[in-house]
Amino acid sequence: MEWDIRGKTVLLTGATSGIGLEASVALARQGARVVMVGRDPARTEAAVAAVGARSGAKDVSSLPCDFSSQAAVRALADAVRGRLPRLDVLVNNAGGVNKTRRLTPDGIEATFAVNHLGYFLLTNLLLDLLRRSAPARVVTVASIGHRRGRLDFDDLGYERGYSIMRAYTRSKLANVLFAAELARRLAGTGVTSNSLHPGSVDTNIWSGAPLWAKPIIQILFRPFFISAEQGGARIVQLVASPELEGVSGQYFENGRAVAPAPPASDPALARRLWDVSAAMVGLPAAT
Repeated sequence: MEWDIRGKTVLLTGATSGIGLEASVALARQGARVVMVGRDPARTEAAVAAVGARSGAKDVSSLPCDFSSQAAVRALADAVRGRLPRLDVLVNNAGGVNKTRRLTPDGIEATFAVNHLGYFLLTNLLLDLLRRSAPARVVTVASIGHRRGRLDFDDLGYERGYSIMRAYTRSKLANVLFAAELARRLAGTGVTSNSLHPGSVDTNIWSGAPLWAKPIIQILFRPFFISAEQGGARIVQLVASPELEGVSGQYFENGRAVAPAPPASDPALARRLWDVSAAMVGLPAAT
């Protein structure tokens, strides 16, 4: 039976603005049951209302989560399992950057914690529900910035010198590695896992950049920015396209599957990252 997004339940994190909001609107218009996840309950409820008004859809709801807190991620997973009888698509989209090194309540560098470990923990906690709902999809929003990322397992938290761009690109490399390793572990289950670069999108993610960097970002990158609506459409493609049924373990740029950076294609590196990540969030490494 061909994949049809109508009536399917989609959990989308980072849904209150930018590409997450636009993807929510587009998916609701196509008939999906959209559950929007945001950090601020008031903003998230306002976003739900906006999606309903713009799409005309009635089946749009929300759940709160601050991805810098592992306890909050676990509470979100509990709420999803308690509220949703099935989960057809999980979109890992929440993320951010920090101009200075900051630790989460769990003592982990915040960019890595939010952009990678949040995805890793939530997905693992929802795997049983995704498997029961198969065919199902996990879509992880990464970035072309992963091509500049490097993993140093002896200093994942940048205790020996922090840089906003190095922290961001490291987290995005981790996204691509995670999505690929998840695909390997889910082979044969009917659950697929892919990652994507949604395009250089003009959103507020770089609001946390230092003041000196913002003019540089504007001058260098604004001519190449696409709209949040265009970026959201790239997410929708991986969520809703019947042509991608059964496609797993791929990385997409500009709507096409392409080879990621060589480190992101290293299965040994992906397995090591999985094991280290599992230890950091208190999950068993083996699956």
